[in-house]
Amino acid sequence: MIIIKILFWLSIFAIVHSYIVYPIILQLFSLLKKSKTQILNNEKNKLPFISILMSAFNEQEVIKDKIDSIFKTSYPLDKIEVLVGSDASTDETDKILNHLSSEYKNLQFFSFQKRQGKPNIINQLSEKARGEILILTDANVFFEKTTIINLVKPFTNKEIGLVDARMISKGLKKEGISKPEKFYISHEVNIKSKESILWGTMMGPFGGCFAVKSELFSKVPDKFLVDDFYINMKVLEKGKKAVNNIEAVVYEDVSNNLKEEFKRKVRIATGNFQNLKEFKHLLSLKTKSIAFCFLSHKVLRWFGPFFLLAAFLFNLILIKNTFYLYLLYLQCVVIILPFIDFLLRKIEIHIIILRFITHFYSMNIALFIGFFKYLKGVKTNVWQPTKRNQ
Repeated sequence: MIIIKILFWLSIFAIVHSYIVYPIILQLFSLLKKSKTQILNNEKNKLPFISILMSAFNEQEVIKDKIDSIFKTSYPLDKIEVLVGSDASTDETDKILNHLSSEYKNLQFFSFQKRQGKPNIINQLSEKARGEILILTDANVFFEKTTIINLVKPFTNKEIGLVDARMISKGLKKEGISKPEKFYISHEVNIKSKESILWGTMMGPFGGCFAVKSELFSKVPDKFLVDDFYINMKVLEKGKKAVNNIEAVVYEDVSNNLKEEFKRKVRIATGNFQNLKEFKHLLSLKTKSIAFCFLSHKVLRWFGPFFLLAAFLFNLILIKNTFYLYLLYLQCVVIILPFIDFLLRKIEIHIIILRFITHFYSMNIALFIGFFKYLKGVKTNVWQPTKRNQ
């Protein structure tokens, strides 16, 4: 029984470490170290030429506002080129982009007749890009006036190879999953900021908008689902740093649709395990800070559903002990709460703490499904984007 108890507490610790202990460790360490990121000289002739790459599929609702937001930034227009690939769009996206390309001379529009998937579109656009720095962004992510300049700033530190923007969510509704998702994103921003300050080992950008030195950009392999994490880890693998800059603000709609968000999380989960196979060598003690962040921030979370299941099963074996019997009761109560939340939503009752618990379990169920989808094999990296909030 001692071995069972050890396995039980190790399962609990793995979950607690990733979600609670690791962020606390980062917070404590960061108090002892200041960021050494240099500030870019804002003189026009010192700014690098940049290429903004974007894949778009049926984005007629947002594409014009997105392109306008790029060209309204404070970055000199003669230092920008925008390359957009329409991934066989069937709505008015191509027509809108055609019109915009005549309005903005720095905009190049490429229409693909067959679905390629975002990673493949970006791979092809990168071959045409002339910029020293590539900014990869999504159609539903909108720029502030200073977004680009703040994304470029950290690159004056020659050790930095990738910079992530700060995503701010909008369009929240109490009946959806957006509030827990907003909290999760905010929590992730804080963790990634600390990883950036301490070691320059940020564990992946949010994907909606990030910048990478063109010389460090790596094409994403065929059928890979989570391209942003792959590009980030390749930068770290090459000995350069990946950081975020909270001053580089962008805005994105967070979906309020539980079903749509769950499908997105399953896809991301499947891609996570692809990346784990690709970068498992970075868990070696030779990489130290990268290994610590990768294990604590990502790998333990990705295996979270299996730790939850193991803790429950080991707890069942230990119920002859009164203490473990009560722990089992507690686990059962927590597991039931998402079902209570579901029923309450049906009668328009919204309890935020229940929504957070639902969000946690939905993430872990998505990871569980994603793991077996990964084992089954990924046949394509073409997917239907999450529906936009209306």
